[in-house]
Amino acid sequence: MLQMPLWKQILIWALCALGVLTALPNAFYSRVERHNDAITASEKAGVASDEQNAAIALWPSFLPSGIVNLGLDLRGGAHLLAEVQVQDVYKSRMDGLWPELRKALTDARDEVGGIRRAPSDPAILRIQIEKPEGMAKAVEIARGLSTPVITLTGVGESSLAVSAEGSDLVVQLSEAEKSATDDRTVQQSLEIIRRRVDEVGTREPTIQREGDNRILIQVPGIGSATELKDLIGTTAQLTFHPVLGRTSDANEVAQPGQVIYPSLDEQGVFYKLDSAPVVTGEDLVDARPEFDQNGQPAVGFRFNPTGARAFGDYTAANVGQLFAIVLDNEVISAPRINQHIPGGSGIITGSFTVESSTNLAVLLRAGALPAKLNFLEERTIGPELGQDSIDAGRLSAIIASIAVVVYMIASYGLFGVFASIAVTVNVILILSVMSMMGATLTLPGIAGIVLTVGTAVDANVIIYERIREELRRGKKVARAIDDGFKEAMSAIIDANVTAFISALVMFFLGSGPVKGFAVTLTIGIATSVFTAIYLTRLLIVYWLDWRRPKQLIL
Repeated sequence: MLQMPLWKQILIWALCALGVLTALPNAFYSRVERHNDAITASEKAGVASDEQNAAIALWPSFLPSGIVNLGLDLRGGAHLLAEVQVQDVYKSRMDGLWPELRKALTDARDEVGGIRRAPSDPAILRIQIEKPEGMAKAVEIARGLSTPVITLTGVGESSLAVSAEGSDLVVQLSEAEKSATDDRTVQQSLEIIRRRVDEVGTREPTIQREGDNRILIQVPGIGSATELKDLIGTTAQLTFHPVLGRTSDANEVAQPGQVIYPSLDEQGVFYKLDSAPVVTGEDLVDARPEFDQNGQPAVGFRFNPTGARAFGDYTAANVGQLFAIVLDNEVISAPRINQHIPGGSGIITGSFTVESSTNLAVLLRAGALPAKLNFLEERTIGPELGQDSIDAGRLSAIIASIAVVVYMIASYGLFGVFASIAVTVNVILILSVMSMMGATLTLPGIAGIVLTVGTAVDANVIIYERIREELRRGKKVARAIDDGFKEAMSAIIDANVTAFISALVMFFLGSGPVKGFAVTLTIGIATSVFTAIYLTRLLIVYWLDWRRPKQLIL
């Protein structure tokens, strides 16, 4: 019959109590937020300051401290849409291939003769062959440096497209390799951007791929779009190049296989460098701010085994030569190699402040962006606008809740009160689940909660109408209520399963506002089924046991 076993009653109340307890921190949002930020900062530093201890004391440690994160439209922050310039990687690949191919062709000098890199499109490696009759051998050598494309669609294809145009050997990436490279470049850029944003401790940023070569970046709580661009737009590409010469002519054109970069510290001085770096920032495993032997701010670095070996071998073979340290196409230092440098560790000196050396270390640790970013769209949302959105969302939720409560009580009397209690608990459970998940609440998310408030009583309406039908058939009160719940169950499950599937599709395939709406809607559907079927039924059971009515007017 209608009665519930004791264990089920205890479980229902326990879940409701847990929901209230875990949602409670959101009622003291600013205090709990300061408490959490202080704990995170002290854990990173290894010690807590007096100010952090005061902030930690704002919220009892024995209570849950999870809160719903506020999205960009509620907290304010910066929005960027960046396009990854994947063509830059093609040039890097060709520049990196040139020393290896040059050595292989030089070893076959008897057959191909002298070689020279000719000017061409940056994505193409064009090499002039002295002996045209040796072109077939040159093509064979170049193709021998190709590797299989590592993609599902590119199985069996080569990474290089090699051809002969007169006396020129032309090498470029194959179409399959370009496609695979584009995908890897965008994914790598996305992960590096995420690491850089995470370094500054921002809360719940949205960083996701949009289309083939675009990345959406939304960071709540950051001051402006310019500040965000300064953080992620700096490529921090660190390379180490052999120095071929110096010049003061800013208009001098670099020869093939060379680059000319300005000196950061020496005004009007430009360095001629081999375009192929000996070691790159990709081989870095650590970078940290420190001081040089003169007590000036500097950046210490350490290479991985591959980079350490290349760095050590080069310094051993080039004692007495200049070695340029290049950061983002500027020579920040060009020291002379006085001795072999084993171990793969070194120090970057220059005109650093403590702050700039710390920022550079952060950028280097996060890794170099594989390609430049072109920012197509940028917006800054102020905190005031975010607060206006919160106030508007709160007001709409209150009005919607009051309207639903008034309608349910007017239509179903005491049973409408039970439904209203269930709706209130439902909203608390939504906030509870989002707090435990660390989910982000956006303005569309508030719309999802408002919609849930309106639809959460659907199940109660179906149940109550079924009870009315059973009462009209002359059944007793307890029997009519029990049958009403049973008969309504299938319709409730069907309606909520289809809505749940739609919400999941929006969550996994949508982005931005659509995903924010789907989060609260998905959680709300699950919690509304619990409150409508179980909590409402339990309240009715208690009422029946207390009043034992002979008749029911519903």
